[in-house]
Amino acid sequence: MNKRAAVWMAAAWAVPALALAGCGGTSGGSTSSSAGAPASSSAPASSSAPASSSAPASSSAPASSQAAAGVTLKTSNAGGQTIVVDGKSMTVYVYTRDNKGTTASACVGGCAPLWPAVTTTGTPTLQGVTGTIGSIKTADGKDQVTINGMPLYYYAKDTAAGDTKGQGVAGVWYVVGANGNMIQAALMAGTSGY
Repeated sequence: MNKRAAVWMAAAWAVPALALAGCGGTSGGSTSSSAGAPASSSAPASSSAPASSSAPASSSAPASSQAAAGVTLKTSNAGGQTIVVDGKSMTVYVYTRDNKGTTASACVGGCAPLWPAVTTTGTPTLQGVTGTIGSIKTADGKDQVTINGMPLYYYAKDTAAGDTKGQGVAGVWYVVGANGNMIQAALMAGTSGY
């Protein structure tokens, strides 16, 4: 294989890898509150999620244009684990390249459309979630929900309630337990509680 072909092949593989893994980030502090205390805004809550064109449309997938009574975070069983999902049972994830207590998401550029932020305009409603809930500002000024200081994300390829296709992607994306701790274990197939 000549040098030109080798360089082209390396570049062709690097682009999808970067899109899956996202890019590096910054660290700092976050605004947080205890599980029952308000997030940084007092307006009614709503959620946004896979809004990119790469996410197939689905009536059960969250959409940024939908206004709801508020973003709800609840627990459900998936793969033998109790995990955090939103009010429509869409799985939420944490990104290991974010730093606990960060003030800005490390998921930027090509990462953001594939891993949209879980956002709210007010206090999230919690059902069984015991981790500390807070928020940070997204690049466009929205409040991204955090749990135990870690920003929460959806995975655009999770198109139906109960999907956990983002678990372990690129070794940096993981579901989160009710207590706010990241779950890195593989989720067993066929044990969804949805």
